[in-house]
Amino acid sequence: MSEAALERIAAALERLAPPAAPATDWALHPAYIWDATGPRPVERLVAPPLVLLRGIDAQKETVAGNVARHAAGHAAHDMLLWGARGMGKSALIRGSIAAAQEAHPGAIALVQIAPDALSGLTALFGALGRVERRFLVYIDDLGFEDGDGTGPRQLRSWLEGGVEARPGNVRLAVTANRRAIVPRHMAEQDDPINPRDAVDDKLALADRFGLSVGFHNCSQDDYLAIVTGYTEAHGMAFEPGDALEWAKRRGARSGRVAWQFLTELAGRAGRSL
Repeated sequence: MSEAALERIAAALERLAPPAAPATDWALHPAYIWDATGPRPVERLVAPPLVLLRGIDAQKETVAGNVARHAAGHAAHDMLLWGARGMGKSALIRGSIAAAQEAHPGAIALVQIAPDALSGLTALFGALGRVERRFLVYIDDLGFEDGDGTGPRQLRSWLEGGVEARPGNVRLAVTANRRAIVPRHMAEQDDPINPRDAVDDKLALADRFGLSVGFHNCSQDDYLAIVTGYTEAHGMAFEPGDALEWAKRRGARSGRVAWQFLTELAGRAGRSL
């Protein structure tokens, strides 16, 4: 084959090959997504102002204070936010990061982990550990299936000791529906060898977090307070009975349901949010 033909083949292969992904600038953006293909920057972090998150005052003070300390370069904890769905766990993490970024511009970024990318977390830690910036690595709605021993062991390793542990400029924030993260069953109490080992091992996973913050279903008064906060912020009025009927039809009172009610009100009024 002639040299000219080889050159044409090489040129064609170069055109077919995808371009190399640009290197990620970990010092530039307010947030990032880490998925199975690697990092992806987020140009704008969408987060609610902390003042709008009502009915979770104690949780807000704890989480926002911890994130602020981390952003300032002070000692800070890894966090487990657990409990009722729709009560603002994710919103509180994003809102706390936004507040910390306002107080300390450029000092901290949020890195959200996609569900298919947990196995690549060690590589992420390696990249973040070389950056002169602080990061909050966020795993949303974490849960391990029955019989999954690898996932819980990896999480323990990331949180404490070992060569895979997160670097000093990184803290973990995990949300889950249950404090133990992994399923628990009555059969664990009946282990004929040691009836407490299985239970204690699972609870120990949650104990690796410096902060374990519980979220619970809100009362009627808290729900109405959340609705009031949202409607006041958007210059809208509402009838309490209407808001309660909305929650009743959905079978829950939560911050998420309150926001959905606000969306309904805005739609009825021909407004956008």
